[in-house]
Amino acid sequence: MLKSVNILNKRARFDYEVIDTYTAGIVLAGTEIKSIRLGKANITESFCEFSGMELFAINTYIEEYSFGNQFNHKSRSERKLLLNRKELKTLHKSVQAKGLTIIPLKLFTNEKGLAKLQIGLCKGKKNYDKRESLKEQDTKRDLDRIKKAYN
Repeated sequence: MLKSVNILNKRARFDYEVIDTYTAGIVLAGTEIKSIRLGKANITESFCEFSGMELFAINTYIEEYSFGNQFNHKSRSERKLLLNRKELKTLHKSVQAKGLTIIPLKLFTNEKGLAKLQIGLCKGKKNYDKRESLKEQDTKRDLDRIKKAYN
């Protein structure tokens, strides 16, 4: 089959505290999936928003397919996400009531070659939380260096 595609949103784990994760399908055009399989996508600035009872990924960047013709897609457009009705209701309630946001964490292809988007129900971090996570990363990195030196 094709090689696996994993496009991560590294900024999301730094800026947000992930409470819960879901895997959603994406409604794509033919040239969009071809660009994703080539790895020409970016989800760092994207977020998810409800329109009625449907969830859309907004501001996701999928580069135009180089071999596409007049039927090529727009690089930044709203893309509908496919979830179960029960999952949509729980996400909608939590976003309205608690003031949480839905952020794309990872764009990947499954074993069948279909594009999936892992989304997270997130709460924004404060500046002191970000500093604390940076300190934890530094200490972990230092400990790993010390362990490697003595082994």
